[in-house]
Amino acid sequence: MFDLQSMRDQLAAHYDLAPNPALAEQMADIYARMDRVVNPIEWATHAPYVAEILELKKQRNAVILAHNYMTPEIYHGISDVVGDSLQLAIEATRVEADVIVQCGVHFMAETSKILSPEKTVLIPDMEAGCSLAESITAEGVAEMRRRYPGAPVVTYVNTTAEVKAASDICCTSSNAAQIVAAMEEYTIIMTPDQYLAQNIAQQVPEKNIVWWEGSCIVHEQYTAKDLRDFREWNPGTRLIAHPECPPDVVAEADFSGSTSGIVKYVTDEKPEKALLITECSMASNIADQLPEVEFVGPCNMCPYMKKITLEKVLWSLHTMTEPVEVDPEVAEKARVAVQRMIDLSQKLGI
Repeated sequence: MFDLQSMRDQLAAHYDLAPNPALAEQMADIYARMDRVVNPIEWATHAPYVAEILELKKQRNAVILAHNYMTPEIYHGISDVVGDSLQLAIEATRVEADVIVQCGVHFMAETSKILSPEKTVLIPDMEAGCSLAESITAEGVAEMRRRYPGAPVVTYVNTTAEVKAASDICCTSSNAAQIVAAMEEYTIIMTPDQYLAQNIAQQVPEKNIVWWEGSCIVHEQYTAKDLRDFREWNPGTRLIAHPECPPDVVAEADFSGSTSGIVKYVTDEKPEKALLITECSMASNIADQLPEVEFVGPCNMCPYMKKITLEKVLWSLHTMTEPVEVDPEVAEKARVAVQRMIDLSQKLGI
């Protein structure tokens, strides 16, 4: 558990972190990436942290990988690489820096460590977990194998290293359909997201997909009625859903895709109004890139992702904590499943 006050006291002893309008003005080029969603007062508060983090990155030879669900000041202010789980996993294999700071949740940091075991991988808050990762264990994978002997296990990357190690291949929401379709067997086990599995089953009807009954606390909250009501209140708005949403929600949407797929769709289509039926920060992080699109409507926030803050990133680089470690034997088996995903994705041109 973080002792926030102690952390803040120690950071204040080393850095001048008071709101600084003059520094904020000097960093106007960075602010321009997020000024549609971050007001000038907020930026004056963030700027001292951003400046110190950028300097510490150089000193530590560190790179920051940030998921699309990070807040704008992290996503646009300090990150070197941004993207969805697949993009970050691939980039983790290409990083030349000595240190990776994972601005995301714990399973992402584990994946980076699995793929780059020689590097120091830090996560700014060890409590940044994931409801999907917590929904299944390696014993759960073994149970599914007993139920469906001979069926390969395709495991979502939103899982622990132990679960990946017990699986045949990993997938993300951006490549799940193609990976399932490429399996030779007729029956495919998908874990742990039941809704992603059900949505993929509709896209790949030639396979018999069975699933573990896990779900994402962000996406499971949306209902088809929510979408119908919003469409009635806001006619003409393009409704864009993540495939971790229940199938009836996806059916009501105008488009469904992974976080990277959502970004591409909105960028290509440039609808006048768009409602992103996913985590809140998605719209914030692409709003400045698409001034012609009005992002409207409610969203659901991931409490795990929001545990990662600028001050925790600064603390992580200042103290070189929290390092993520994975048992070497588990890591080797998990690496096989993740690397199979990366290799197959590249072979399929995803």
